[in-house]
Amino acid sequence: MRKFLRDTWLVFTRQLQLQVRQPVWVVVGLLQPLFFLLLFAPLLEGMMKQAGGTRAEAYQWFIPGLLVQMAMFGTLFAGFGIIAELRAGVIERMRVTPVSRVALLFGRTGRDIVTLFVQCLLLVVLAIPFGLEVSGGPLLLMFGMIALIGVLCASVSYGLGLLTRSEDALAPIMNTFSFPLLLTAGILLPLSNAPGWLQAIGDVNPFTWAADASRELFQGHWDATVVWQALAILGGLAVLGVVWGAREFSRSVR
Repeated sequence: MRKFLRDTWLVFTRQLQLQVRQPVWVVVGLLQPLFFLLLFAPLLEGMMKQAGGTRAEAYQWFIPGLLVQMAMFGTLFAGFGIIAELRAGVIERMRVTPVSRVALLFGRTGRDIVTLFVQCLLLVVLAIPFGLEVSGGPLLLMFGMIALIGVLCASVSYGLGLLTRSEDALAPIMNTFSFPLLLTAGILLPLSNAPGWLQAIGDVNPFTWAADASRELFQGHWDATVVWQALAILGGLAVLGVVWGAREFSRSVR
């Protein structure tokens, strides 16, 4: 265990140093949610006012879902980085080192989670002037949920990257599955007025549970049933994703 933790820390610090040298990727990862905040959220303001709500309520509903979207798309495409490392021979050189193969996954995933936390925190801060309100405890629990989503998506992405070994193969796979997951999760618009068949699809989408739970957390309802149900679902899926991703690393670095 001590060697595993040491190897994970070494991989994590190296990956984090590489990230710090290219901070532009943190900014790029924040740009899309920022566009949604500035260009899409005002549409929800109008809808909320027509329904008798307020501007603050629109952002209180939208920002939690946007954080879930950031967690998904901020880590689902992490596999492209591992393909670049394969092409550069980095993974090949790992074959002759005693580093734990599972640590190769955990170290990289840890870097992705830290980057995701920075981006999400910046988005929350930027949304406060628009009327967003959140307290410390629920926000910490929200970040725990974001971490589970990040671990799940990054592990799957790294596994697929090692399996396909090609950006041309990975890109269509990610796009084919990511957008339906996004659209049926009720992140951009509520599913309450959707057709029954679309609501049924949303019910089996784990990110629907994450979006609903995040909105409860931002309302201060940290003890809501959906919060703990979402954490249990995402936790179980994250474990499965890590197991599969670790197996792919073990197969690729022998």
